[in-house]
Amino acid sequence: MIRINLLPGQQKRKAGSKLQLSAGFKELVNQVRNPLLLGVIGAWAVGLLVVGGLFTIQTTQLAGLRDEQARVESEHRRYRNLIQQKRRAERLRDSLVAELDAIREIDSDRYVWPHVMEEVTKALPDYTWLTSLEAITPRLEEGTDSVVKPPVRFTVEGRTSDLSAYTRFVSQLTSSPWIRNAEFGAVQSVIEQDRPVNSFTVTATYRIADSAFIRTVPVQQSVR
Repeated sequence: MIRINLLPGQQKRKAGSKLQLSAGFKELVNQVRNPLLLGVIGAWAVGLLVVGGLFTIQTTQLAGLRDEQARVESEHRRYRNLIQQKRRAERLRDSLVAELDAIREIDSDRYVWPHVMEEVTKALPDYTWLTSLEAITPRLEEGTDSVVKPPVRFTVEGRTSDLSAYTRFVSQLTSSPWIRNAEFGAVQSVIEQDRPVNSFTVTATYRIADSAFIRTVPVQQSVR
């Protein structure tokens, strides 16, 4: 079959465009072979690889840090709750200690005067009687710690018709394990119910006796 080209100029333009594409490709190949351009391309490739690697590492580290942050926050909440519970327990303990101290302080004074009255009564001989038994209020000096309780001191006033009875009273009172620092005043003669009798005054200090002199009984027995 014979083909006749009626447009010879168009065929020439196609041939020219093919030649231009071929020349451009050759020029590109020649540029690729340029060492400087190859270095630039290699540097870009290495840079992209480094940036990609760093991004991957940073992403992994960030995910790990987020997990660590969540764990630390959970531990922080747990320890905060434990600290709050410990502080509540300490406040409760301090309150109980204060209450126990108050109870001990009250309980320590509960048997003071029963002991004093019992020892004075036991030391009192015949033909001798008491007219008063009073506590001495201590005077706190300036600068003295008011928390420290002073010793309990008391004064006994009595009458006797026999001086020997007064001597026995003094001897028996000073031998008591619950009494110390006894001070005896002067004996004076007074008239009571139209009879001459001897008036005396004794000042002493209460002390807790040794455990060998302390006797305890069960509660049921003490109630009976």
